[in-house]
Order: sequence, then structure tokens, then C-alpha cells
Amino acid sequence: MYSYSFVGNPEWSDRFAKGDEIQAYLEKVSADYNVTKSIRFNETVEECHYKNGCWYLTTSKNETLTADFVIAATGILHHPAFPDIEGKDNFQGEMFHSAQWDHSVDYQSKKIGIIGTGSTATQIISTLSKAADRLTVFQRTAQWICPLMDRPYTEIDKARLRGKPWKTTALHRWYSFMLRNLISNAVIGKPVQRALLTWVVKLYLRLKVKCPELRDKLTPDYQIGCKRLIFSDEFFDAIQSDNVILETGGIECITSRGVRTREGVEHALDVLIFATGFHPFDFMRPMKLTGRDGLSIDEAWSKKVQAYRSVCLPGFPNFFLMLGPNSPIGNYSVIAISEAQADYILKLIDHWRRGELKVVEATEEAKQRFNRYLKMGMHKTAWVGNCQSWYMDAEGDLALWPYTWNQWLRELQTPDLQDFLPETINKT
Repeated sequence: MYSYSFVGNPEWSDRFAKGDEIQAYLEKVSADYNVTKSIRFNETVEECHYKNGCWYLTTSKNETLTADFVIAATGILHHPAFPDIEGKDNFQGEMFHSAQWDHSVDYQSKKIGIIGTGSTATQIISTLSKAADRLTVFQRTAQWICPLMDRPYTEIDKARLRGKPWKTTALHRWYSFMLRNLISNAVIGKPVQRALLTWVVKLYLRLKVKCPELRDKLTPDYQIGCKRLIFSDEFFDAIQSDNVILETGGIECITSRGVRTREGVEHALDVLIFATGFHPFDFMRPMKLTGRDGLSIDEAWSKKVQAYRSVCLPGFPNFFLMLGPNSPIGNYSVIAISEAQADYILKLIDHWRRGELKVVEATEEAKQRFNRYLKMGMHKTAWVGNCQSWYMDAEGDLALWPYTWNQWLRELQTPDLQDFLPETINKT
């Protein structure tokens, strides 16, 4: 699921490969397909303006470019969010967000604090519990955790796949089938899958955590899938280690020496890590982006961050988003999502090349109709299960796809040209 559908990899060391392996795979594919030479590294697009039928870009190196089309493949979870806790500037130890990891820090035998218990925090806790003298986990909200069922691949396993791309393709299709027909369908409200997943996750918690008091602290008060489901084989063992403290009393402030809870207990720390998530609705911002007639992205999204089919923005001709609002990100691979969206964008560009669209710009009415359609399906999903998650915007509306993966693929298969402006390119 973390590989492209068209390039298998027989060399994964585990069923769930680690980050360095995934990066190495992506870099190899980029090199093999001659993509790397087109990438300008360590250079940010700071301004992007539409004028006279073209896009004009300015980068952090003061370079300028013009383009017929712009695709903002800027991702979702890349703007770190810090909690509003009094005294953050007072702490005298090492302190950073998990997305800005300090690799120079020696964690061995240190007193470490982690604020957060989401997907990233779970992995950090599982690893640092083996190195820390004391690890204090500050939990605001308990999380449902599903067993990962990881396993290493032996040399025999890898040999069976080498030189046989049809086998890696078959594995890719099998895992994709299992994920979308169990996990993905469970969170969008399919009753059989939801019941099975609920049974598995609750049984896993009961079997792994024997202490009733600790189990109560780790039991969420919302339905499974309301927040992004976490997968881990190690977290429950780590949180029960003798050197790990689970603190659920709430944080009063951060002091020069550590963290003080609302109960007046101060936890002395050498290292403090914020695993507190991201701002998921920023997308390409803080880029200065203006479209037709000088419309800025901040103006376009001042009331609601929405797009047409997650990809197109009215008022921004020939501009596309990858993984835009309501991309189907509920426990599904963003690589698979990106492949489907890229195919859809290329089809729209082909319509433009053939002159069937003078400009690729979705209408405002099409955007509104699409988002009404999304909202109609949300009430059946697990995401409305009485929890606060990063899936929600400030008004409580969900930025996910509430239907099946196969339905999403069908609807992206053929662009509906009636949803796009028929007019000629604006020359003003």
C-alpha cells in the first residue's frame, strides 16, 4: 500500500516497512523514471498568480517561472500544530514537534515527556520507552488501537518475489482489497465490517492491558473510527513498562524544568516532544496564491475550505490540488489516492489540449453540488461519533469521503465537462 501500483518492491524487510525504507523506495522509483532531474530541491514556491491566461510563480530563490498549469501536490499533514499551553517558552531542556525531529538529541537514560497519543505519538512511545530512564505520556484523549500484525520478510520470502512482478502486483491488490473492504468500509458505516472491527479492537485492549485502572484510562469514550484508527503491536506493551507513566489529569503549564499537571504534580523532564498533530486545512498556504481577477486563496476559503472533487477550485483556472479537501483519507494510502487523482487531472489537461475546454475551471455551482453530496453521506460514518478530530473544520464539518473507495474511483473515471466553465481564457 506504500508502493505504486505499477512498481512493486520484493525487498521490503517487513510487512509494515519503516520510514527510511519507504523513502528509499520512492527515491529509487523517481530516479528510475527520470523524475529526479526535474525536481528543484530546497526551493519553495512563495507566490503563484494567474494573469493573462498563464500562471506566474516566484520561488524562495527569487526565481520566476511561467506555466499553463499548476498542480499543488503540497500534502495535508505538514504544518505542525502546537498546543496553547502556558509557559512553552520557559522550558530549559530540549523541546520540539515530532514533525521537526531533532536527530542530534541523545535519548538514552533521559527523562522524556510526550504530549499526545495519536498515530505519531504511538510510534514514538513504543520506541523511546526502550531508551528513556522515564517516559511520561500526557494523554488528553484515549485512542482506539488495532493490532498491526506485522512480520519480517525472510530471504526466502523475497526470493519468491524477485523477478516476478505479477506476484508483487497480486500482493498489492490483495492488501488493497482487504483494507478497503474491512477498515475503510467499517469507518464509512458498513454494519458488518464496523461490528467486526469493534470486536477486534475492544478484545485487543482487554487482552493486552490487564490492569483495570489503566485499561479504563486507555478506553476511548467515542465509537471506533471517529478518530483515525491507530495500528500498533507495541504500544500497549510500552505503556505498561515500569519506566512509563500515563498522565491523564490535564496540563496546567510548562515550567523551566518540565510539565505541571492540573493536580499540581510537576514532572521533571530533559526532553519534551509535542506529538500534537497538524493544521490540516492549510494545504498550499502560506503560499501567496491569487486566481482569476486577483482572487486570493484566503478570500476563496474565508468561509469554508472546499473544492470540486477535491481537485479543482472555482476562480483558479488550470490549477489543481492533490489530496485536497475531502480526499478519501480515512485509513487509506495517500499513494493510491494520488495515483487516481493524477489520472483525473491528466484527463482534464487532455480535454484542454484538444480544445474541448478553453480553460480547466470548475463552476461554483458544481463545487457546491459536490459538497452537498458529500454532506449527505456523512451521517452514516464513524466520523460523526462524538469526538473531536483533525478530520473536522472549525464548524464541525468533515473533510473526508463518506462513500466507498470503488465509488470514488468510478466518479473520477470520466470528467464531467458540464461541471466546467465553457468560456474562453480571461485575458485581463
